[in-house]
Amino acid sequence: MSRIGNNPVPIPAAATLSLQGQTITVKGPKGELTYTAPTGINLKVEDNTLIVDRVNNSKKLRALHGTVRALAANMIVGVTDGYTKELEIQGVGFKAVLKGKEVVLSLGYSHDINYQIPEGLDVVVEGNGTVVKVSGCDKQMVGQAAAQMRSYYKAEPYKGKGVRYKGEAVRRKSGKAVA
Repeated sequence: MSRIGNNPVPIPAAATLSLQGQTITVKGPKGELTYTAPTGINLKVEDNTLIVDRVNNSKKLRALHGTVRALAANMIVGVTDGYTKELEIQGVGFKAVLKGKEVVLSLGYSHDINYQIPEGLDVVVEGNGTVVKVSGCDKQMVGQAAAQMRSYYKAEPYKGKGVRYKGEAVRRKSGKAVA
C-alpha cells in the first residue's frame, strides 16, 4: 500500500490540468509541463483534485504508484510557484559570468567552462559572480542543471573552495601535520 500514492493531489486555481488517456498536461503562470504515465496507472480528476490509482498490486505498479503521484504534484507546484536552486562559488578568482544563453565559470582551471543553459531555465548570477541561481518550472531540469554546474569543481575538504549548494556543509580536513 502506497502512502504517498493514495493521497489526492490538489489542483490550485492558478493551474489547469488536462488528461488525455495516460498523458497529464499542466499549465500555469510559470509554464507548461507534460508527462505520460505508464500503463497500469489510472488517473482521474474529481473536484479539483487528481487521483492516482493502480490496476493491480504487482510489484512494478506498486513501485510506480507513489512515483507518478509525486511527479504530478511536482508538476503542479512547478507551474504555479516554480523551483529554485542556489549555488555558491568559493575560492580566490573563482566566479561565474552570464553571457547570453550560457554561464561562463572560472574555476581555477587553465580554461573557462561554458555551460549552455537548457531551454526553459532561468539563470541569474549575483554577488560579484559568487552566487548562481537556477530556476524553472521543471524540478528535474533545475536539479540537473545545478548538479552539472556543481560537478565541474565540487567543494574540496582542505580549503573549502569550489562550487556548492547554498547551505551545504563541507566536511573540512586538516592538512599535513608538521612534526
